[in-house]
Amino acid sequence: MLKASGTAVAATAGLVAVGRPASAAGAFAHPGLLHTRTDLDRMAAKVKAGAAPYTAGFARLTANRHAQSGWQPRPQAVVYRGSGTPENYTILYNDIHAAYQNALRFHVTGESAYADTAVAILNAWSATLTAVNGSADRFLAAGLYGYQFANAAELVRDHADFELSRFQEMLSKQFGAMSDDFLVRHNNAVVSNYWTNWDLANMACVLATGIFCDDRAQVARAVDYFKNGAGLGSIRNAIPVVYDDGADAGLAEWLEAGRDQGHALLGVGLMGTFCEMAWNQGVDLYGYDDSRFLKGAQYVAKWSMGGQVPFTANTRRKGAIGGWSGSETVTAAAGVDPAMTRPIWAMIANHYTRRRGLSAPYLTRIAAKAAPEGGGGDYGPNSGGFDQLGFGTLTFTRDRASTAGTSAAPSPAASAPASASASASTSASAQGGRGDLAATGSGDVVGWTAATGITALAGGLLLLRRRGRRAG
Repeated sequence: MLKASGTAVAATAGLVAVGRPASAAGAFAHPGLLHTRTDLDRMAAKVKAGAAPYTAGFARLTANRHAQSGWQPRPQAVVYRGSGTPENYTILYNDIHAAYQNALRFHVTGESAYADTAVAILNAWSATLTAVNGSADRFLAAGLYGYQFANAAELVRDHADFELSRFQEMLSKQFGAMSDDFLVRHNNAVVSNYWTNWDLANMACVLATGIFCDDRAQVARAVDYFKNGAGLGSIRNAIPVVYDDGADAGLAEWLEAGRDQGHALLGVGLMGTFCEMAWNQGVDLYGYDDSRFLKGAQYVAKWSMGGQVPFTANTRRKGAIGGWSGSETVTAAAGVDPAMTRPIWAMIANHYTRRRGLSAPYLTRIAAKAAPEGGGGDYGPNSGGFDQLGFGTLTFTRDRASTAGTSAAPSPAASAPASASASASTSASAQGGRGDLAATGSGDVVGWTAATGITALAGGLLLLRRRGRRAG
């Protein structure tokens, strides 16, 4: 299990948002993962009123084959992901997205058939699943599908037929425990061996499982790892270089930009997911470290649209503990396809520009380009098309806060308000294409040899050149 620092454990007293007092047992606010009761009520009211762009987002939901009340689950006793195994994880992620989409459709329409379908899917899996196995990719399965399972279940946790205790047990034992273990041991690899998105997927699972199961210590561990973790998913390792001067001011290098565009987009989506779930329980990680995530997301948005971005060369160690070792240096950002997209941008752009009233021109442009966002099943059949739950145009579009820059930080314990990013706002471009997304696992390479990439590491500490200011 992850070790919680004294600071993180002490901080749990501030994890519940103002206006959402904990119960006597210390429970979290529910629903309180990606969507709160206020969010769900807003979606329903906006769609009923015929308001744009909610109606366009809802139309994408209702058109998706996973969002139909006739969906039949296919629960498996053991789920496998990774080469060399009898892979069947596609069954799992399709069922999870069907549960989420049906639950979301219920909250917008009030039609009980959709809630009943979601509950039937979730109950079938909690009654059947006994293990998540495979190559190193089993940790991706635990992380990605664990956080998604929790979010689907959170939307129907009060349904009379939902087997809550049984689902909590399955989620904790088969997903949360594995993700917790990965963040401690990294599959017995050098801590920098696995790319940023591996950590972030498992961080999201640990956080979501902790909230869903009302485990305050687990939530504290996840938040502490975001701030201080040794792996590449903690914020200063995922976003190692902040540019403070000249035309690049307000941007911060995303580590996996040196790898490829698809995985960089996955990582940004996962960090946004982590921040949103924490925000809904009173912890402001969006604004942490002078809004470092805003600067990293702006960087990826600009780069993904074909813009020129700075890049600081870096090297990372890789290998197995007590086994082989090596290193790799990357000197430039990878090439991009401006038509590539994932349904991640509405959530991030709406937080910074609507909740906080900040300037985020690249986020604004790329969110407009990706709208209306769909979900699993809308971006091809491969696993990459199911890495995010999606439908952000429907779920995360919100009215602008009345006072720019001061919209309710969720808790007195949260970080200071975020700072503005680079200016030079540009009008939104036309909607881009949506090709199939490739799988985002390790392909046919197993174990600790699965990951390759970038990060300068020595003795577990990043040694990256800074431009403009030193790491905080």
